[in-house]
Amino acid sequence: MAEYSFQVRWGDTDAAGIVFYPNFYKWMDEATHEYLSALGFPSSKLYAEQQIGVPLLEANCIFKCPLFFEDSVVVQSTVEELQNKVFKLRHAFIRGEQIVAEGYELRAWTSFEGKPKALPVPEDIRKKMMPKTHQSMKR
Repeated sequence: MAEYSFQVRWGDTDAAGIVFYPNFYKWMDEATHEYLSALGFPSSKLYAEQQIGVPLLEANCIFKCPLFFEDSVVVQSTVEELQNKVFKLRHAFIRGEQIVAEGYELRAWTSFEGKPKALPVPEDIRKKMMPKTHQSMKR
């Protein structure tokens, strides 16, 4: 699990002072890149050195209660599914002790050398994404 913290800015809200919903998708994207950095594989480095990116295939978010200007939020991100070339990252938006929204992103491990092509997630990254699964598979 990785955590991404931020404070809601005035520009993130609508006329009623409530966070405008597309911002949750922006924050999930930011949290994904923070997650990869926490694993030791920053997106910028992956692309610069290997022409690897993780394009978005699908996203969804369920809103449980509103966020407001200056709310402090933590996004907890965990890999929920790890397939050969695709992974599903679950994001929980937490204000204090309360989950205010939950969402996920489905992303593909993709080479951008020439025409984009999905590739298998490398084993060293798989081990960091799902350490418990790999430990139990070794037994």
